[in-house]
Amino acid sequence: MTACAIEPSADHGPDADGGPPRAGCSLTVDGAYAARLAGGDEARYPERWTLDGPEPYAVPLPGNQPEEPDTEVQPMGDGRVLIHRRAAGRHVFTLLYPTGPGTGELPLGGVECPDDGTRLRLLPPAPGGETAYALETGPRSTSVWLVAGGSFGPEHLAEVPGRCSGGVWLDGTARILALDRRVDGAGPVAKTVVVDLERGGEMSPLLQIAADSDDRLLLADPDSGLLLIRSDAPSPGRRRLGWGVLGSTLPVRFPRCLRLPDRVLTPFAIQPGQMLTPERCAVALRVDSPAGSWVAAWRPAERRVYQFPAPRGWLAGTGWWSGDGTLRLPYATAEQPCGVAVLTVPAPEPEGAGGAAGRRPAEPAAPRPVPLREAPLARLVTK
Repeated sequence: MTACAIEPSADHGPDADGGPPRAGCSLTVDGAYAARLAGGDEARYPERWTLDGPEPYAVPLPGNQPEEPDTEVQPMGDGRVLIHRRAAGRHVFTLLYPTGPGTGELPLGGVECPDDGTRLRLLPPAPGGETAYALETGPRSTSVWLVAGGSFGPEHLAEVPGRCSGGVWLDGTARILALDRRVDGAGPVAKTVVVDLERGGEMSPLLQIAADSDDRLLLADPDSGLLLIRSDAPSPGRRRLGWGVLGSTLPVRFPRCLRLPDRVLTPFAIQPGQMLTPERCAVALRVDSPAGSWVAAWRPAERRVYQFPAPRGWLAGTGWWSGDGTLRLPYATAEQPCGVAVLTVPAPEPEGAGGAAGRRPAEPAAPRPVPLREAPLARLVTK
């Protein structure tokens, strides 16, 4: 569910459209399952992790031949794994599941891939885990496809003018999708729009800080409305991490504590269940630097970032918050091929304490308020 002043590590580089570095695996929204490509360069195979039991365990799902490096896998809510392969000029989607010693495959059909620079990739796992979606970015427009969970094969749901990247779910029903959109004549800058997949792709603006700023939505929490944003609006030429609240009249904030020299912070998980207090949500961050990658945590109400060594073998950029407020980080080593490290983040400071929302100095704000409240679809999500 994200670059940057410096290049992240080579194994998980940034998205071709300037999005976040790729995570080490994909997680269902509820954290029950994960999926990744395991194995070496010459023998890659899909692997499903079960995470909601007393101990995590992995099930290999090898096919008839090794997978290509650009093959995508995504866990479904029922434990099956969606795989996206490219073969014979088509994007092919299949559901994998264990069948005793072998791997069962349920073909779902495919999408033709034109030879005009069009790219197709899976969107982040959808809420509920019953459906899966893909984003097809062409030279002049972008299409959203339902590739698993439909009544028959891949279904074309929406077409958005311009080149879109990113992809963040704003609701709990896989209806409202936020995309970072670039249009011809606007240069390299992107603006975030919301697309209603149940109304034929009806689109409205969500994020535009300044006319010439590059504004991208990285992560959102439907419970609290907390949004994590990267933009160069406060410092042209330098992208900074900021936060806002869906439906709020307040501008985006760009905290000083999130500016770390020679390091790039990328949010990958937001603590759920904070219905009325988005500023107290804990946010898990991946930290990339020339020295490597590690983990950090931060809350909008505080003026500090907690940094922690990553567990050895961490599937970088992957993790989830449990109900008790601890951060779970999946890792794989030769000794422990399927493990989860538990990280306890200090509790939030009491209201009115030093660094809490009541006493912190004003942070730099965007040049003008983000029009989150102006988007009709954004209002729909908050209901």
